[in-house]
Amino acid sequence: MTTAKDLFIVAMGLNRSVGQGDLSLALAGAELIDLIGADAVTVDGDRIVPGGPPTLDDRFVGEAAAGLTRQAPYERIEDWLWRRGRDLSAAYQAALEENGELKPQRSGRLPFGSERVEPVDTPARRRATERWEEKEPVLAALASAVGISDEGGDDETGLDDEAVTTVVAAVHDAVMELEAVRQRRNIEKTAFANLWRGP
Repeated sequence: MTTAKDLFIVAMGLNRSVGQGDLSLALAGAELIDLIGADAVTVDGDRIVPGGPPTLDDRFVGEAAAGLTRQAPYERIEDWLWRRGRDLSAAYQAALEENGELKPQRSGRLPFGSERVEPVDTPARRRATERWEEKEPVLAALASAVGISDEGGDDETGLDDEAVTTVVAAVHDAVMELEAVRQRRNIEKTAFANLWRGP
């Protein structure tokens, strides 16, 4: 079981709206934290330094490790989050649906209501829920970054590893940057619409 999969299951299990871009960035951060824990990478300042192959038997973590930049000066954490995070949430959803770990759940009473997915009751879901209910620091910090934590804010207390703290901070920064881009686009769209409407 990986932190990224736990985070995805928690995000899907809570009845809250989470942007796919935000979640994808946090999933990429979770994968990087798992790679740190598996001694597959170290963090030097804001750079990811590859080590040996990951000891975790997980497809996504394996893909993440294979995609690391293995030549100095190595990749910055923020750049890696954006590159690895591209459509990562959709990839996790497709994989879990394929494995039967997610099921469609229609909202509302109408048969043609908007469809969403929710985790099936599996050992993986129970483990993710247990970590969430115990407020496991890494999972809670990543959830906070995408706005699904009851704790609120971007407090990283409880994280006892400097490299993990650095990754969580980078995820927070990337999510804020994505939100700034969204706001800028909304402003531009509104301004363009007003221009065509005229006075």
